[in-house]
Amino acid sequence: MILTLYTGPQCSLCEMAVKLVEEHNAQGFPEITLNKVNIRDSHDLFHLYGARIPVLKRSDSQAELAWPFELDNLVQFVK
Repeated sequence: MILTLYTGPQCSLCEMAVKLVEEHNAQGFPEITLNKVNIRDSHDLFHLYGARIPVLKRSDSQAELAWPFELDNLVQFVK
């Protein structure tokens, strides 16, 4: 599954989200590929996600998972 990760420069929470995705993949769940999008590259994205990053978004349903989340939340999100 491909997820979009809305992120920003030097975002420590975003790094934690990436580590959760890596942990998810390492545990044998269906593979998640991240498409990272820097919200600072778009005025619209910055206003939409600036106070919420990191945010994961599914391409199939457009559902979003905003921080804070844990591994079990991620597993449920990609089911």
